Amino acid sequence: MSKPSLLVTRCLPDAVVERAQRDYDVRLHQQDDPLPQDAILAGAAAADAIITAPGAPLKADLIARLPARVKMVATFSVGFDHLDLDAAKAKGLVVSNTPDVLTDATADITLLCLLGASRRAWEGQEMLRKQAWVGWNPRQLMGWSLGGKRLGIYGMGRIGRAVADRARAFGMRILYHNRSRLSPELEKGATYYADPEALLRDSDVFSINAPASPETDNFLDARRIALLPDGAIVVNTARGTLVDDEALIAALTSGKLAAAGLDVYRGEPKLHPGYLPLKNAYLLPHLGSATVETRNAMGFCCLDNLDAFFAGKPVPNRIA
Repeated sequence: MSKPSLLVTRCLPDAVVERAQRDYDVRLHQQDDPLPQDAILAGAAAADAIITAPGAPLKADLIARLPARVKMVATFSVGFDHLDLDAAKAKGLVVSNTPDVLTDATADITLLCLLGASRRAWEGQEMLRKQAWVGWNPRQLMGWSLGGKRLGIYGMGRIGRAVADRARAFGMRILYHNRSRLSPELEKGATYYADPEALLRDSDVFSINAPASPETDNFLDARRIALLPDGAIVVNTARGTLVDDEALIAALTSGKLAAAGLDVYRGEPKLHPGYLPLKNAYLLPHLGSATVETRNAMGFCCLDNLDAFFAGKPVPNRIA
């Protein structure tokens, strides 16, 4: 029996490629840059399914042109704003993602962003790399302690809850907004805010952990930043589209906000150039899931979804 044919649009980890080649007839993309849109369409002519990822979007116009042979798309990600799910449904495509497996890695990066911002880590690294450090002194690079601070989490899903668990170890008080209140077992003593703007007013640190959607686009704009306490810290490890870049840059420049820790940006890989000169912006290049263990697990999750589909079983992480 012939193996299903699989088109891969991004360069995947070696362990994932090895398993894919064992079970599928695979057309790999082996460059770091994503497969161009015209090449995706050309490769799909001989594909039963596609593994894609952020950076290699499948929007409505491309999906409409996919051959009928393509039956499934598995995205190497939790987020799916690079996919047009309505177009996929109209085409009859099954679509899956990779939830759960990157929760811990992304929560770790959230705490790294929080610590990097609160302890002025970029300024310290810059001082050392420029050989400008002249020794310890009592007022040098004083940051802000986390113990006792109020951490407002916008989006208390799997990642938000994992962030809360880690922040409790630093003695932070957990506040949150979610589409619905959590059960007491999941809440773990955190304070629920039905109104996200009330949450902003009480957050010494504001962590964005909500998914991208039309409702959350530019959620953190100038008006809402003004609600935060003076000297607050903003952390975003969710999606760049939730933040109004101009407003955040202005607040960091004016001193309204003490600092920000960012791992995601609107228009990645390009980010707003206004962030680059800001010493109080701790910036990472979308490293949330970037561990060997997590990226392998994401790839295996894609393949688990595909295996189920081609075996005629329910797809575990189906989103369309």
